[in-house]
Amino acid sequence: MTTAAISDHLRNSELGTLARALESQRTRSVDLVVPAQQLRVDQGHFVIEGTEPQITEDGVTTADGLYTPTLVGDEGVAAKLDIPVKYLRRLRCEHVDLYDKNVNGWLERSDKSYLLRMLRSDDETRNIVEGTAGVMRAFLSSSYRVIDNFDVLLAALAGLQQAGVATPKISADLTDRRMVVRVQSTDVAARAPELLKDYRSPFTGQTGADNPIVWAGFEIANSETGGGAFTITPRIVVEICTNGMKMTRDAMREVHLGGRMDEGVVRWSEATARKNLELVTSQTADAVATFMDADYVQAKVAELERSAGAKVTDPQQTIATVSKRLGFTQDQQTSILSHFIRGADVSAGGVLHAITATAQTLDDGDAAYDMESKAVAAMELAASIR
Repeated sequence: MTTAAISDHLRNSELGTLARALESQRTRSVDLVVPAQQLRVDQGHFVIEGTEPQITEDGVTTADGLYTPTLVGDEGVAAKLDIPVKYLRRLRCEHVDLYDKNVNGWLERSDKSYLLRMLRSDDETRNIVEGTAGVMRAFLSSSYRVIDNFDVLLAALAGLQQAGVATPKISADLTDRRMVVRVQSTDVAARAPELLKDYRSPFTGQTGADNPIVWAGFEIANSETGGGAFTITPRIVVEICTNGMKMTRDAMREVHLGGRMDEGVVRWSEATARKNLELVTSQTADAVATFMDADYVQAKVAELERSAGAKVTDPQQTIATVSKRLGFTQDQQTSILSHFIRGADVSAGGVLHAITATAQTLDDGDAAYDMESKAVAAMELAASIR
């Protein structure tokens, strides 16, 4: 038996498409805090019973039913119950009866309560196991402070408006693990002649020598399911290829921790939602003021150029070493080497460009997010190899 999947995955989507997907999830979401000893699994499904009926615009609904964990949901179960995640995945695929025994056994021994984040199925939902109420997309500590993607998106747009950004270019990814919203402005640009002088875009064939322009931007990332803190990270975009270079050391970060929640169905108050909205709005406006500034971008380009010029004498070995150190897969390593060769920049900066170009080609939004986040570190590592 495999894990469930959520159908609303998006990659490089437009703002309207993201908003509709988040609204769909919002209307189907159920958050429940349950003592471990009141939980059980049956054939790999979490059994929810005896919850209080809720009166909504759609009538009277209940959270009761069977919920199948997603991959991220199972990762949460493994982490909170201290079960090796690879072992738990194997049990789900090969011996679901042993999955039940392991999880039920550790639930019975736990004196904690957990936050279950679930999505009900509906007629339009795909990839949810037939006969279940929906998916369990996260199994979290009851002290997890939720900052929902929909609220983050609205607040971020309010922050952009507050900061006076009239026509930003926005694209987004949405996975079971996180939402990523990339914002850039072609109105804020800087020159990066040393960083781009030997680079040729593998997508357009344009050269950095002819057009050494980079644009200002930043990336907002948020996880509703325990996949990391809410962050705003500056991101510099190369005009000739749209490669994105994230300056992760300058990221603004807000950890999802708060007070322990009471048991039962979680009803998020208007005050809580307003507080989250105000926080993200303020931080987005701060990010615009700090990161979408030509002087800031020029200073970051100067930082990058200090390592970028180091020559790479053995590209294959250098990229193999970088990939191993940073956890890239063999397929990703092969793609990075291919983009390095096509980019024609035999320097540490060329490694940076090859990794950010490869990240653009990945269909998996989480893999692309992780790869791009490591690109600057990869350049610095490549520069240190002699």
